[in-house]
Amino acid sequence: MSGGTTDPAQGVGSRVGRGAAWSLLNTVVLKLGSFAAGVVLARLLAPEDYGVYAVALVVLTLLHAFNELGVSLALVQWPDDERRIAPTVMTIALTSSTVLYLLAYAGAPALSDVMGAPDATPVLRLLCLAVIVDGVAAVPVGLLTRHFLHVRRLVGDVASFTASTTVTIGLAASGAGPLSFAWGTLAGSVLATVVFTALAPFRVRPGWDRALAPRLLRFGLPLAGASLLVLSVVNADNLVVGALTGPAALGLYLMAFNQSSWPLNVFGEAARRVALAGFSRLTGNPDALSRAFARGLGLLMAVTVPVCALLACYADSLLRFVYGAPWAPAAQALVFLAPLGLVRVGLFVVYDLFVALDRSRVLLKVQGLWLVLMVPALAAGTAIGGIRGAAIAHLLVAVLVIAPVFLRAVATHGIAVGPALRSCLRPALGGLLIVATALLVRAAVDEDLPRLLLGGLLGLAVHLPVVWPMRTLLPGRSPAEEPTPAPGTTALPTAVPSVPPAAGLPAGEMR
Repeated sequence: MSGGTTDPAQGVGSRVGRGAAWSLLNTVVLKLGSFAAGVVLARLLAPEDYGVYAVALVVLTLLHAFNELGVSLALVQWPDDERRIAPTVMTIALTSSTVLYLLAYAGAPALSDVMGAPDATPVLRLLCLAVIVDGVAAVPVGLLTRHFLHVRRLVGDVASFTASTTVTIGLAASGAGPLSFAWGTLAGSVLATVVFTALAPFRVRPGWDRALAPRLLRFGLPLAGASLLVLSVVNADNLVVGALTGPAALGLYLMAFNQSSWPLNVFGEAARRVALAGFSRLTGNPDALSRAFARGLGLLMAVTVPVCALLACYADSLLRFVYGAPWAPAAQALVFLAPLGLVRVGLFVVYDLFVALDRSRVLLKVQGLWLVLMVPALAAGTAIGGIRGAAIAHLLVAVLVIAPVFLRAVATHGIAVGPALRSCLRPALGGLLIVATALLVRAAVDEDLPRLLLGGLLGLAVHLPVVWPMRTLLPGRSPAEEPTPAPGTTALPTAVPSVPPAAGLPAGEMR
């Protein structure tokens, strides 16, 4: 191992472990701040304001999935000197982002009408300017991710959160309504881009390489298509609920989905920033990759299950106490969206596994199936039961169809599914114990704050002893415990969205 270009003592486990630690710190700090900001905004704005913003956010989120045509991930995964492709990547990102924004600007009135919120047009046009900003940020963020510079990412993300939250709360307090979200998002995105550019390993200017451009597009377009399908699936409920019920109900649904997405946003996003790095090193060793998959899934479930269980069991008390009585009706959706959040965290790991295996077509097929099944299910569920029916439909399609299809695909590609499922048994048992304690607490305590405090303490008290033995699954620090990369594989960090839509804002976290 001597004579290499990297420190021989620095193995896969140690690098991924450090990356995960900084990434988790980044995520937790921002989400805690976002939670506080969300409470303030929920008490300044009405559900209708959230509903109008949600219409614009759906469009922005879908544009973010496709705005740089997936080429930023190629920048992260390029096995040679990234300086060669960076100028072409920047040109593609800037051009495609600008074209998409112009299309969104022109189509804003029609899109707003379809979703039952004509007042969303100015919000949509302003908010979607963040698409162009995201195109500018694609290369700097790709470079930071490639080189595991998560501390610098933290600086940029904190700057973005500070600007977006300050602007949004200030405008909301002055009566700007849903436009406060759009201005806040744009302010945070611009500042984040400035910081990411300043902290990137080197400066990049737009350029063009005729030989590289087709290769980059062939690599990026399938992944961009898969991401678009993923986000279409996640946002299909907003489209349907908005069109069938109007902005007020959509605002309540948005709040419920926000809460159910906390585990994914905190634990899933933190893991994703390093998961592909570990999986990519092991693609030539199916046994080691199976173990890594099982370990990663088990650990994520250990920390995600208690959060989702508590969200489902105490949904009404949480919303009423934290956000105020106007938001309590969102609990009827949160009860079912919380377990959906758990499923989404697990599928997040599977998604990155297929990216590491370079099986983007599998992702496209499964996501396409999900979308085809989801839209009619959501329409029927919403028509029958409003936002509660939409949540139930979303959960049933994910649990009964998509999760089994994904697991079958994993097994088909040589990855053992059994160990991964067994790694989830302890978290599942802990979750059942949390539900049992919740039944007792809800029967004995009526007031919201005592119920939340007692339920949380008892839930963790019964869950922690069950999952405590799983601490041995944490990434090893000793080189002897670290898996050896297969010959010819390249260490590749994962790509993440360059500028998260509505960074730091409660409505932007959900998608």
